[in-house]
Amino acid sequence: MHAAVLHRIGTVPGYEEFPEPVSGDKDNEVIVHVHAASLKPVDKQLASGSHYASRSELPRVCGSDGVGHLDDGRRVFFGGPRPPHGAMAQRTVVPLAFTFPVPENVSDETAAALPNPGVSAWLSLAYRAKLMRGENVLILGATGVTGKLAVKIARLLGAARVVAAGRNQQALHALQDLGADATISLALPATEVSEAFLREAGQTGFQVVIDYVWGQPAQAFLAAITRREFASVQSEIRFVQVGESAAPTITLPAAVLRSTALTIMGTAGIPARDVLVEAFQQVMAYAATGELQIDTERVPLADIESAWQREQPGRRLVIIP
Repeated sequence: MHAAVLHRIGTVPGYEEFPEPVSGDKDNEVIVHVHAASLKPVDKQLASGSHYASRSELPRVCGSDGVGHLDDGRRVFFGGPRPPHGAMAQRTVVPLAFTFPVPENVSDETAAALPNPGVSAWLSLAYRAKLMRGENVLILGATGVTGKLAVKIARLLGAARVVAAGRNQQALHALQDLGADATISLALPATEVSEAFLREAGQTGFQVVIDYVWGQPAQAFLAAITRREFASVQSEIRFVQVGESAAPTITLPAAVLRSTALTIMGTAGIPARDVLVEAFQQVMAYAATGELQIDTERVPLADIESAWQREQPGRRLVIIP
């Protein structure tokens, strides 16, 4: 079979032959005949060795999830291919527990591209931040694929106010159509960004912050909320750190934590299966009604080398075997 095969960490996978996958446990593993697999930043990070979950086993097939059908004909979204197999291939092998039915009226492209960022955004808001109806939300990095979905999902979950901050000025203008009440350009100088955070927080502040950028934008927000006097705290801020597209580190003054009711948390890896299944079902249900959408572009598997090196801000490339 053909696949996107990586031979050396830090290089680009090539389109070549790879051994067919074989199920080692008929009760717990299944062969998936792949229809489509999305090309995501995490796939590139895993191949470059920069992700904490990168593996040294080589050669291997790239791709962490996708959509396909099982031997019995069921169409499923799948994740967690058993190394050295991956999603960017004609066939792969995955744990049966990591396969999920896909609604009939959701296309292969959407079914491959939406679950990873959509479920991530849903879990960050509903599971980690525990967003409650009527709370205010700030999305840092709202112009990326996952950030745009987070804006829409925050609104679907009942947020009273959603403020979207991002570096892509053109994409920022479109976020109001997804439910953003206001936008902030992260391309402004840090002091102006901090002032914008204060202005948009208003008297009620932000109860939830979802951060896809870290680095300077996160520091600007933390500077904005740091109090310079003793005062009663109106509400807690739950800050969920998800990505690091701006920088992998920040400087965190102690005064930030001592003067505010701030809780900083990560996404905490993969949650329990029942939580994951519920989030997947919610995202797919909204996809089926058209309320959650994702911009995709089909790319043949044979073009994986050129696709791997392309940048498509706000859009997912979907690899078709």
